[in-house]
Amino acid sequence: MSDTTTPVDIDEAATNLLNPLVPRPIDLPTALPLEGTLPPETGDIAKVFAAPDDPTLWPAWRAALRRWRDDAVVRLADDGAVYERPETRWTQTCFSVALVWLWDERLFDRDAGRFDVAGFLARTADHGGFDGVVLWHAYPVIGIDDRNQFDFYRDVPGLSDVVAAFHEHGVRVFLDYNPWDTGTRRAPHDDAEELALVAGELGVDGVFLDTMKEGDSRLVSTLLGAHPPLVLEGESRVPNQRVVDHQLSWAQWFADSSAPGVMRAHWLERRHMMHSTRRWNRDHSDELQAAFMNGTGMLVWDTVFGVWVGWNDRDKATLRRMLRIQRAASGLLIEGEWTPLVDATEAALAAGVYVSRFDGRGALAGVTLWTVVNRGDDDVTLPVLVPFADAAGAGPDPSSRSFADVGSGRRLGEDDRVDDALVLPVPARGLTAVVGVAGGVDEPDWLEPLIAAAAADAVEHDATFPDRRAERIRAVHSGRPAPADASVVRVTAAESELPLTHRRRETGMYQGAPYVEEWKPLPPRLHDDRSETVLATVAEVDVATREVSNAEYAAFLAATGHRPRDTSRLLPDWIDGRPAAGTDEMPVVSIDLEDARAYAAWVGGRLPTEHEWQVAAGLPGFERRTPLVWNWTESEHTDGITRFVMLKGGSDHVSTGSDWYTDGGPREPSFSLKLLLTGLGVDRSPSIGFRVAWDAS
Repeated sequence: MSDTTTPVDIDEAATNLLNPLVPRPIDLPTALPLEGTLPPETGDIAKVFAAPDDPTLWPAWRAALRRWRDDAVVRLADDGAVYERPETRWTQTCFSVALVWLWDERLFDRDAGRFDVAGFLARTADHGGFDGVVLWHAYPVIGIDDRNQFDFYRDVPGLSDVVAAFHEHGVRVFLDYNPWDTGTRRAPHDDAEELALVAGELGVDGVFLDTMKEGDSRLVSTLLGAHPPLVLEGESRVPNQRVVDHQLSWAQWFADSSAPGVMRAHWLERRHMMHSTRRWNRDHSDELQAAFMNGTGMLVWDTVFGVWVGWNDRDKATLRRMLRIQRAASGLLIEGEWTPLVDATEAALAAGVYVSRFDGRGALAGVTLWTVVNRGDDDVTLPVLVPFADAAGAGPDPSSRSFADVGSGRRLGEDDRVDDALVLPVPARGLTAVVGVAGGVDEPDWLEPLIAAAAADAVEHDATFPDRRAERIRAVHSGRPAPADASVVRVTAAESELPLTHRRRETGMYQGAPYVEEWKPLPPRLHDDRSETVLATVAEVDVATREVSNAEYAAFLAATGHRPRDTSRLLPDWIDGRPAAGTDEMPVVSIDLEDARAYAAWVGGRLPTEHEWQVAAGLPGFERRTPLVWNWTESEHTDGITRFVMLKGGSDHVSTGSDWYTDGGPREPSFSLKLLLTGLGVDRSPSIGFRVAWDAS
């Protein structure tokens, strides 16, 4: 009998037996033999090649790195053609990318009902500006009904204008592709073609491959062959064989060696851009230093699927410093001769300060960049580096060179030397850099502006987490008691501990990130069923026995002429403004939270809170209409970035085939679904209705 078992991706293996606060074995850097060869099955997927602990071994390690790269280039026979395309060379300098929930309140002005790209970029400018954004759109709300991932882009009015606005500010735009979306309605074409079509409709530049290290051959050929061509960015360690056609990748959950190591994919192909990230971290200094020493970029992800994990002031200041240097000196980082871990003094190494060098070639011959990081927790000012201590790449006499500290923003003179070493201040957990220009060589035109910009931006030391709390933003009251003919159940006023059940997702629940400082959370610690209690205060309230029906909502529209500002997806199954025949007693659906509130106000009531709904559901007389639909509740929260509500009751609809879909199916009254709020009608779902409550006293 043949073995048909699907191979297990070790990156997705269960983590329940591992300490979540330390790197998994697969996240650790790989030791590169100083003699002999590294098997391709190991070397082709390594995350980082670890630097030896002993500095005397670094010359041999650098030689081993060069041998490994030479062997891999010959073995893989990559001509680098994809990196030569003029249309996509921008990827090589795409140093900072933000992963942004499309309905982030810094981007989507909910009160005005419009996107504000300029406002978003201004509100996030303290990160140093973004070269690209991933507009995340569907997860974690996809699965609430039968809409597929492409619908969640196409249902957004004016999204192509949002993309155009980012382009006007010089920011590239990525869509995200969810290969696991197989249980919703099928699009007319296969995923590759549908993705290319949506990308063309919106005018985006690239595609982020969610949960994928690499795209399959169909996806790759379709996207690369689009007009204009689209670039692909894989999540985590893209294998060597795919560096040829994936111009970017995430360096996600990459553990580094004590002395900064070398990222394998970028060492193989210097034009391959990588973005370091650990999404649950409150301290990003390790990622920043690894990226800086490799000449690669960062992914800024301060709101993970609705959970705030914002950057502290120190790390934002470090990112700004890093990006200024990288953008100015990109020619050195991409085309220069990269010599890792060289030229540092013994005093620097003893303090945990490390140096690498990028020597210019071609038009930048005679110009050198030294990148410097401080692994320690204290600021230091000491002799950091001896230019060309290894005598390689020195060219003209180093003493004839001029030097500038482009981290703090000043030119270095004789007072900044001790013997042959340059004395530099290097901030704790931070970085700096030196640019050297040989005598007789013209300074690059970016050097003086870089010095001036660096001098104007002070070092920041505050590493305090910038906490945000999600607050309930609406007063809960009704205008009058329930009408005499209303069918209700009476909830008694009480303060009590209520059971709360939910499925643990990356959204968390009311407050806080669920996996702070953790490495990759996977089942059974993700998607598992959770139970807890919440202290809830409920008023004396009458809750409608059943959801509002189509007929009742039609009467409301006829009486009030209610028409929301945006009518997208509003009651799409109605015919000529009326429910379809035979559906009068079904629950009204495809209305959003504001539509539901408007009806409740018309009958003198309000929506029940999630706690009132739960208590009422346990009382005699509480009913559900058919088909079963989730119920909106008066539980809107915001932390200033993300809005969400708690849905109650479950629905007949359930999307199957992936744990990444949101919850469906009938649910017990204790179960709450945290639903991130979208806008412009995208919240309107055939799986969500509502019922009314009235204050009884």
